[in-house]
Amino acid sequence: MFEAEVEMEKRSSILPLLLMVCLLAGIVGLAGYLIYQVRGKGPLQAQEANGIVTAALQGSGPATIRFHTGVVKTGDDGKPDVYYRLMEKAGLVKLGKPAKGNFAVSLTPDGEHMLDGVPGVKKSQEADGTFLYKAPLAQRQLVSIAGVNTNGDNAVIEYNWKWVPNQLGDVFDAGSPLVKSFGVWERQTLINKYGADFYHADPTKATMTVARNGKSWKISAAHASLE
Repeated sequence: MFEAEVEMEKRSSILPLLLMVCLLAGIVGLAGYLIYQVRGKGPLQAQEANGIVTAALQGSGPATIRFHTGVVKTGDDGKPDVYYRLMEKAGLVKLGKPAKGNFAVSLTPDGEHMLDGVPGVKKSQEADGTFLYKAPLAQRQLVSIAGVNTNGDNAVIEYNWKWVPNQLGDVFDAGSPLVKSFGVWERQTLINKYGADFYHADPTKATMTVARNGKSWKISAAHASLE
């Protein structure tokens, strides 16, 4: 009888303790959940914006140039297109005399050496027997995050970026003496059609709009600016 009463007293003293432990665990769990929710709905941080913009700039791919070696057609004016003449001035290709709407293009030893040193160059043979080269000129690089403005589930990232050209990109730099040696119309053609740009200019300011997607942020493609 006495032992039974002792056992009942033990149980009655343990029960409130168990209830208190369960209540405390519930409070801690609820607090953790609320913190998680608040963080998930918080403003976009600069560090995360840095990663988003960096990935977008890399994903946009490099500026590129396409050219052929072999027997190539002349431009509408009966001369080699201006980017071939630019590469000839740089000592990268040798151009034959135009005849019957065609001219010969061959890489010089300096041209072959330069292309060997540029990562990402692709060469393929065309049906007409010419060889097509696709070569990168420059890659966009993030310089800094200038600001992040969050409004609910949307945010606008202000950032600065610059071009990082390779050796071939230096040839196609719109501010270089080589490009400046051409007339205004030809320089504009190089910029509009053949990959030339001011690759050594000061960083460019741009904005990117992103939208919250669960616990992360995704680029709103229609509002992304990489120019």
